Amino acid sequence: MAATENMRDGDGVQFFEGVEKLLEIWFTNGDGGSKSADLRKIPRNKLESLLKIVRCEIISFVKNDQIDAYVLSESSMFISKRRFILKTCGTTTPLLCLQPLLLLAEQYGGFTKVEDLFYSRKNYKRPELQIMPHQHFDQEVALLDTLFPDGAAYCLGAVNKDCWYLYTLNPIPKKTILPDIGNAPCDEADQTLEILMTDLDPEIMSIFTKEECLNATEATKKSGIDKIIPNMVIDDFLFEPCGYSMNGVTKNIVANSPDGCYMTIHITPEPDFSYVSFETNIPSSSYREIIQKVLDTFNPGKFTVTIFANQASPTKDTSKELLLLNHIGKWQRRDIQLCNFKNYDLIYTFYCRFPS
Repeated sequence: MAATENMRDGDGVQFFEGVEKLLEIWFTNGDGGSKSADLRKIPRNKLESLLKIVRCEIISFVKNDQIDAYVLSESSMFISKRRFILKTCGTTTPLLCLQPLLLLAEQYGGFTKVEDLFYSRKNYKRPELQIMPHQHFDQEVALLDTLFPDGAAYCLGAVNKDCWYLYTLNPIPKKTILPDIGNAPCDEADQTLEILMTDLDPEIMSIFTKEECLNATEATKKSGIDKIIPNMVIDDFLFEPCGYSMNGVTKNIVANSPDGCYMTIHITPEPDFSYVSFETNIPSSSYREIIQKVLDTFNPGKFTVTIFANQASPTKDTSKELLLLNHIGKWQRRDIQLCNFKNYDLIYTFYCRFPS
Protein backbone atom coordinates (compact mmCIF):
# COMPACT_ATOMS: atom_id res chain seq x y z
CA MET A 1 0.00 0.00 0.00
CA ALA A 2 0.91 3.61 0.22
CA ALA A 3 4.06 4.44 2.13
CA THR A 4 2.66 7.60 3.68
CA GLU A 5 5.05 7.48 6.61
CA ASN A 6 7.92 5.03 6.42
CA MET A 7 8.80 3.28 9.65
CA ARG A 8 12.37 3.23 10.90
CA ASP A 9 13.88 0.16 12.45
CA GLY A 10 16.35 0.12 15.33
CA ASP A 11 19.18 1.09 12.99
CA GLY A 12 17.25 4.09 11.62
CA VAL A 13 16.68 2.47 8.21
CA GLN A 14 13.46 3.51 6.46
CA PHE A 15 10.96 0.74 5.83
CA PHE A 16 7.25 0.32 5.15
CA GLU A 17 5.35 -2.98 5.44
CA GLY A 18 3.13 -3.15 2.38
CA VAL A 19 1.70 -6.53 3.32
CA GLU A 20 -1.95 -6.10 4.34
CA LYS A 21 -4.00 -7.74 7.02
CA LEU A 22 -7.34 -8.59 5.41
CA LEU A 23 -10.46 -9.01 7.55
CA GLU A 24 -13.80 -9.95 5.96
CA ILE A 25 -16.94 -10.63 7.98
CA TRP A 26 -20.40 -11.70 6.81
CA PHE A 27 -23.24 -10.99 9.23
CA THR A 28 -26.66 -12.58 9.64
CA ASN A 29 -29.53 -12.83 12.07
CA GLY A 30 -29.69 -16.59 11.77
CA ASP A 31 -33.35 -16.86 10.83
CA GLY A 32 -33.46 -14.55 7.85
CA GLY A 33 -33.56 -11.59 10.20
CA SER A 34 -34.96 -8.17 9.65
CA LYS A 35 -34.99 -6.91 6.07
CA SER A 36 -34.02 -3.51 7.43
CA ALA A 37 -30.70 -4.78 8.84
CA ASP A 38 -27.84 -3.03 7.03
CA LEU A 39 -24.22 -2.38 8.06
CA ARG A 40 -24.25 0.86 6.07
CA LYS A 41 -26.42 2.35 8.83
CA ILE A 42 -23.38 2.54 11.10
CA PRO A 43 -22.71 6.31 11.46
CA ARG A 44 -19.58 7.81 9.91
CA ASN A 45 -18.30 9.07 13.28
CA LYS A 46 -18.56 5.54 14.71
CA LEU A 47 -16.53 4.19 11.79
CA GLU A 48 -13.91 6.88 12.36
CA SER A 49 -13.65 5.91 16.03
CA LEU A 50 -13.33 2.27 15.03
CA LEU A 51 -10.47 3.09 12.68
CA LYS A 52 -8.62 4.97 15.40
CA ILE A 53 -8.31 1.60 17.17
CA VAL A 54 -6.87 0.20 13.95
CA ARG A 55 -4.43 3.14 13.65
CA CYS A 56 -5.65 4.54 10.34
CA GLU A 57 -8.18 7.05 9.00
CA ILE A 58 -10.54 7.71 6.10
CA ILE A 59 -9.10 9.66 3.15
CA SER A 60 -11.90 9.46 0.58
CA PHE A 61 -15.18 7.74 -0.16
CA VAL A 62 -17.22 6.50 -3.11
CA LYS A 63 -20.32 4.31 -3.28
CA ASN A 64 -22.98 2.77 -5.47
CA ASP A 65 -26.36 1.30 -4.55
CA GLN A 66 -24.78 -1.83 -3.09
CA ILE A 67 -21.48 -0.91 -1.48
CA ASP A 68 -19.66 1.91 0.34
CA ALA A 69 -15.93 2.05 -0.46
CA TYR A 70 -13.42 3.96 1.66
CA VAL A 71 -9.79 4.70 0.78
CA LEU A 72 -7.87 4.73 4.05
CA SER A 73 -4.52 6.14 5.07
CA GLU A 74 -3.48 2.48 5.17
CA SER A 75 -5.44 0.66 2.41
CA SER A 76 -9.25 0.23 2.23
CA MET A 77 -12.60 -0.52 3.85
CA PHE A 78 -15.74 -1.79 2.10
CA ILE A 79 -19.19 -1.92 3.71
CA SER A 80 -22.29 -3.39 2.12
CA LYS A 81 -25.58 -4.64 3.52
CA ARG A 82 -24.14 -7.56 5.46
CA ARG A 83 -20.46 -7.71 4.53
CA PHE A 84 -17.63 -5.76 6.15
CA ILE A 85 -14.12 -5.75 4.64
CA LEU A 86 -11.12 -4.06 6.24
CA LYS A 87 -7.73 -4.26 4.51
CA THR A 88 -4.87 -2.45 6.23
CA CYS A 89 -1.09 -2.36 5.91
CA GLY A 90 1.84 -0.85 7.79
CA THR A 91 1.65 -1.32 11.58
CA THR A 92 -2.14 -1.26 11.79
CA THR A 93 -4.04 -3.38 14.34
CA PRO A 94 -7.34 -4.45 12.70
CA LEU A 95 -8.07 -7.37 15.03
CA LEU A 96 -8.26 -4.99 17.98
CA CYS A 97 -11.41 -3.47 16.48
CA LEU A 98 -13.30 -6.76 16.28
CA GLN A 99 -15.29 -6.56 19.49
CA PRO A 100 -16.31 -2.91 18.97
CA LEU A 101 -17.26 -3.78 15.37
CA LEU A 102 -19.52 -6.64 16.49
CA LEU A 103 -21.29 -4.24 18.86
CA LEU A 104 -21.75 -1.63 16.12
CA ALA A 105 -23.08 -4.28 13.74
CA GLU A 106 -25.76 -5.14 16.28
CA GLN A 107 -26.52 -1.66 17.60
CA TYR A 108 -26.75 0.18 14.27
CA GLY A 109 -26.68 -2.50 11.57
CA GLY A 110 -29.25 -4.79 13.18
CA PHE A 111 -27.16 -7.96 12.86
CA THR A 112 -26.77 -10.32 15.81
CA LYS A 113 -24.58 -13.12 14.42
CA VAL A 114 -21.43 -13.69 12.39
CA GLU A 115 -22.16 -16.06 9.51
CA ASP A 116 -18.63 -16.27 8.17
CA LEU A 117 -15.25 -14.70 8.82
CA PHE A 118 -11.95 -14.60 6.96
CA TYR A 119 -8.71 -13.13 8.25
CA SER A 120 -5.70 -13.51 5.99
CA ARG A 121 -2.30 -12.07 5.19
CA LYS A 122 0.96 -12.88 3.47
CA ASN A 123 4.06 -13.35 5.64
CA TYR A 124 5.61 -10.02 6.63
CA LYS A 125 8.97 -8.80 5.40
CA ARG A 126 9.73 -7.31 8.86
CA PRO A 127 7.45 -8.95 11.47
CA GLU A 128 9.44 -7.55 14.40
CA LEU A 129 8.19 -4.05 13.56
CA GLN A 130 4.53 -5.02 13.98
CA ILE A 131 2.42 -4.22 17.06
CA MET A 132 0.77 -6.84 19.26
CA PRO A 133 -1.18 -8.94 18.46
CA HIS A 134 0.09 -8.83 14.88
CA GLN A 135 3.76 -9.78 15.24
CA HIS A 136 3.08 -13.50 14.85
CA PHE A 137 0.20 -15.48 13.39
CA ASP A 138 -0.06 -17.44 16.65
CA GLN A 139 -0.88 -14.18 18.46
CA GLU A 140 -3.57 -13.34 15.92
CA VAL A 141 -5.07 -16.82 16.18
CA ALA A 142 -5.13 -16.65 19.97
CA LEU A 143 -7.13 -13.42 19.86
CA LEU A 144 -9.54 -14.71 17.20
CA ASP A 145 -10.11 -17.93 19.15
CA THR A 146 -11.42 -15.91 22.12
CA LEU A 147 -14.25 -14.63 19.92
CA PHE A 148 -14.95 -17.51 17.54
CA PRO A 149 -15.13 -21.05 18.97
CA ASP A 150 -15.47 -22.53 15.46
CA GLY A 151 -12.36 -20.80 14.14
CA ALA A 152 -9.61 -22.68 12.33
CA ALA A 153 -6.12 -21.48 11.33
CA TYR A 154 -4.15 -22.48 8.23
CA CYS A 155 -0.82 -21.73 6.57
CA LEU A 156 -0.49 -22.27 2.81
CA GLY A 157 2.79 -22.19 0.94
CA ALA A 158 6.36 -22.67 2.14
CA VAL A 159 6.56 -21.58 5.79
CA ASN A 160 10.29 -20.80 5.47
CA LYS A 161 9.86 -18.63 2.37
CA ASP A 162 6.69 -17.14 0.89
CA CYS A 163 3.51 -18.22 2.64
CA TRP A 164 -0.05 -17.06 3.26
CA TYR A 165 -1.96 -17.32 6.53
CA LEU A 166 -5.72 -17.80 6.88
CA TYR A 167 -8.16 -17.92 9.77
CA THR A 168 -11.77 -18.79 8.99
CA LEU A 169 -14.85 -20.37 10.51
CA ASN A 170 -14.88 -24.07 9.70
CA PRO A 171 -17.11 -25.73 12.30
CA ILE A 172 -17.27 -29.47 12.83
CA PRO A 173 -20.44 -30.77 11.13
CA LYS A 174 -23.22 -31.62 13.58
CA LYS A 175 -24.16 -34.76 11.64
CA THR A 176 -21.96 -37.78 12.23
CA ILE A 177 -22.51 -39.07 8.69
CA LEU A 178 -22.07 -36.78 5.70
CA PRO A 179 -23.39 -38.25 2.45
CA ASP A 180 -21.95 -35.34 0.45
CA ILE A 181 -18.61 -33.63 0.89
CA GLY A 182 -18.57 -30.09 -0.39
CA ASN A 183 -19.91 -26.63 0.10
CA ALA A 184 -23.06 -25.71 1.93
CA PRO A 185 -25.87 -24.60 -0.42
CA CYS A 186 -25.89 -20.89 -1.19
CA ASP A 187 -28.22 -18.76 -3.30
CA GLU A 188 -25.88 -15.78 -3.59
CA ALA A 189 -22.78 -15.99 -5.74
CA ASP A 190 -19.61 -14.92 -3.96
CA GLN A 191 -15.99 -15.07 -5.01
CA THR A 192 -12.75 -13.21 -4.34
CA LEU A 193 -9.55 -13.04 -6.36
CA GLU A 194 -6.45 -11.65 -4.63
CA ILE A 195 -2.99 -11.26 -6.20
CA LEU A 196 -0.12 -10.32 -3.89
CA MET A 197 3.04 -9.22 -5.71
CA THR A 198 6.64 -8.54 -4.66
CA ASP A 199 9.94 -7.69 -6.41
CA LEU A 200 8.20 -5.24 -8.72
CA ASP A 201 9.59 -3.59 -11.85
CA PRO A 202 11.34 -0.35 -10.67
CA GLU A 203 10.39 1.54 -13.82
CA ILE A 204 6.70 0.75 -13.32
CA MET A 205 6.90 1.51 -9.60
CA SER A 206 8.30 4.98 -10.36
CA ILE A 207 4.87 5.89 -11.77
CA PHE A 208 3.52 5.84 -8.23
CA THR A 209 5.73 8.66 -6.98
CA LYS A 210 5.16 12.42 -6.96
CA GLU A 211 8.35 12.77 -8.98
CA GLU A 212 6.76 10.93 -11.90
CA CYS A 213 3.06 11.84 -11.62
CA LEU A 214 1.32 14.95 -10.37
CA ASN A 215 -1.74 13.13 -9.02
CA ALA A 216 -3.51 9.80 -8.71
CA THR A 217 -5.53 10.20 -11.91
CA GLU A 218 -2.32 10.53 -13.91
CA ALA A 219 -0.80 7.47 -12.21
CA THR A 220 -3.96 5.43 -12.79
CA LYS A 221 -4.01 6.16 -16.52
CA LYS A 222 -0.26 6.01 -17.11
CA SER A 223 0.00 2.58 -15.45
CA GLY A 224 -3.10 1.20 -17.17
CA ILE A 225 -4.89 0.40 -13.90
CA ASP A 226 -8.09 1.85 -15.34
CA LYS A 227 -8.08 -0.83 -18.05
CA ILE A 228 -7.77 -3.90 -15.78
CA ILE A 229 -11.52 -4.00 -15.09
CA PRO A 230 -13.35 -1.42 -17.24
CA ASN A 231 -16.52 0.45 -16.28
CA MET A 232 -15.56 1.01 -12.66
CA VAL A 233 -16.10 4.19 -10.68
CA ILE A 234 -12.51 4.79 -9.50
CA ASP A 235 -11.50 6.55 -6.29
CA ASP A 236 -7.69 6.84 -6.23
CA PHE A 237 -5.02 8.58 -4.15
CA LEU A 238 -1.30 9.24 -4.71
CA PHE A 239 0.59 9.73 -1.47
CA GLU A 240 3.46 12.12 -0.72
CA PRO A 241 6.23 11.36 -1.63
CA CYS A 242 5.16 7.97 -2.98
CA GLY A 243 2.59 5.22 -2.65
CA TYR A 244 -0.80 4.67 -4.22
CA SER A 245 -4.25 3.36 -3.31
CA MET A 246 -7.42 2.91 -5.34
CA ASN A 247 -10.91 1.52 -4.89
CA GLY A 248 -13.29 0.81 -7.71
CA VAL A 249 -17.00 -0.01 -7.55
CA THR A 250 -19.20 -1.12 -10.43
CA LYS A 251 -21.29 1.53 -12.16
CA ASN A 252 -24.26 -0.82 -12.43
CA ILE A 253 -25.80 -3.41 -10.12
CA VAL A 254 -24.32 -6.87 -10.72
CA ALA A 255 -26.92 -9.65 -10.87
CA ASN A 256 -26.84 -12.21 -8.05
CA SER A 257 -24.35 -10.06 -6.09
CA PRO A 258 -26.50 -8.16 -3.56
CA ASP A 259 -23.47 -7.04 -1.56
CA GLY A 260 -21.85 -5.32 -4.50
CA CYS A 261 -18.70 -5.75 -6.59
CA TYR A 262 -15.41 -3.93 -6.12
CA MET A 263 -11.73 -3.88 -6.96
CA THR A 264 -8.87 -2.44 -4.94
CA ILE A 265 -5.14 -1.92 -5.53
CA HIS A 266 -2.46 -0.80 -3.07
CA ILE A 267 1.13 -0.03 -3.99
CA THR A 268 4.33 0.38 -1.97
CA PRO A 269 6.81 1.34 -4.72
CA GLU A 270 10.17 1.65 -2.90
CA PRO A 271 12.70 -0.71 -4.55
CA ASP A 272 13.94 -2.34 -1.33
CA PHE A 273 10.45 -3.42 -0.23
CA SER A 274 8.16 -3.02 -3.24
CA TYR A 275 4.74 -4.57 -2.87
CA VAL A 276 1.45 -4.48 -4.79
CA SER A 277 -1.87 -6.06 -3.90
CA PHE A 278 -4.86 -6.48 -6.22
CA GLU A 279 -8.27 -7.73 -5.12
CA THR A 280 -11.70 -8.05 -6.74
CA ASN A 281 -14.92 -10.01 -6.31
CA ILE A 282 -16.18 -9.50 -9.88
CA PRO A 283 -17.97 -12.72 -10.94
CA SER A 284 -16.35 -14.48 -13.89
CA SER A 285 -16.22 -18.01 -15.25
CA SER A 286 -12.46 -17.49 -15.67
CA TYR A 287 -10.04 -15.14 -13.92
CA ARG A 288 -7.21 -15.90 -16.32
CA GLU A 289 -7.65 -12.68 -18.35
CA ILE A 290 -7.77 -10.47 -15.24
CA ILE A 291 -4.72 -12.20 -13.75
CA GLN A 292 -2.79 -11.66 -16.99
CA LYS A 293 -3.77 -7.96 -17.12
CA VAL A 294 -2.58 -7.47 -13.54
CA LEU A 295 0.75 -9.17 -14.26
CA ASP A 296 1.27 -7.16 -17.44
CA THR A 297 0.50 -3.97 -15.51
CA PHE A 298 2.97 -4.52 -12.65
CA ASN A 299 5.51 -7.13 -13.85
CA PRO A 300 6.29 -8.72 -10.44
CA GLY A 301 9.18 -11.05 -9.74
CA LYS A 302 6.99 -13.21 -7.48
CA PHE A 303 3.29 -13.36 -6.76
CA THR A 304 0.62 -15.29 -4.89
CA VAL A 305 -2.88 -15.90 -6.24
CA THR A 306 -5.76 -16.90 -3.97
CA ILE A 307 -9.32 -17.49 -5.15
CA PHE A 308 -12.33 -18.14 -2.93
CA ALA A 309 -15.60 -19.26 -4.57
CA ASN A 310 -18.87 -20.70 -3.30
CA GLN A 311 -21.08 -23.15 -5.18
CA ALA A 312 -23.33 -20.40 -6.61
CA SER A 313 -20.34 -18.62 -8.13
CA PRO A 314 -19.51 -18.86 -11.84
CA THR A 315 -15.88 -18.99 -10.64
CA LYS A 316 -16.37 -22.25 -8.72
CA ASP A 317 -14.52 -24.33 -11.33
CA THR A 318 -11.56 -21.96 -11.67
CA SER A 319 -9.35 -24.34 -9.65
CA LYS A 320 -9.46 -26.75 -12.58
CA GLU A 321 -8.13 -24.01 -14.84
CA LEU A 322 -5.31 -23.03 -12.48
CA LEU A 323 -4.33 -26.66 -11.97
CA LEU A 324 -3.37 -26.74 -15.65
CA LEU A 325 -1.40 -23.48 -15.52
CA ASN A 326 2.12 -24.65 -14.75
CA HIS A 327 3.22 -21.25 -15.99
CA ILE A 328 1.62 -17.93 -16.85
CA GLY A 329 3.71 -16.19 -19.48
CA LYS A 330 7.18 -15.70 -17.98
CA TRP A 331 6.13 -16.87 -14.50
CA GLN A 332 6.47 -20.48 -13.38
CA ARG A 333 4.23 -22.04 -10.74
CA ARG A 334 6.13 -23.23 -7.68
CA ASP A 335 3.26 -24.19 -5.37
CA ILE A 336 -0.44 -24.99 -5.51
CA GLN A 337 -2.88 -26.03 -2.75
CA LEU A 338 -6.65 -26.54 -2.60
CA CYS A 339 -8.90 -26.35 0.47
CA ASN A 340 -12.58 -27.03 1.03
CA PHE A 341 -14.33 -25.02 3.75
CA LYS A 342 -17.87 -24.70 5.09
CA ASN A 343 -19.17 -22.45 2.32
CA TYR A 344 -16.20 -21.95 0.02
CA ASP A 345 -13.49 -23.65 -1.99
CA LEU A 346 -10.05 -22.03 -1.92
CA ILE A 347 -7.15 -22.36 -4.32
CA TYR A 348 -3.69 -20.99 -3.48
CA THR A 349 -0.89 -20.71 -6.05
CA PHE A 350 2.58 -19.17 -5.95
CA TYR A 351 4.58 -18.14 -9.03
CA CYS A 352 8.12 -16.88 -9.71
CA ARG A 353 9.55 -15.28 -12.83
CA PHE A 354 11.65 -17.65 -14.96
CA PRO A 355 15.39 -17.09 -14.44
CA SER A 356 16.73 -14.73 -17.12
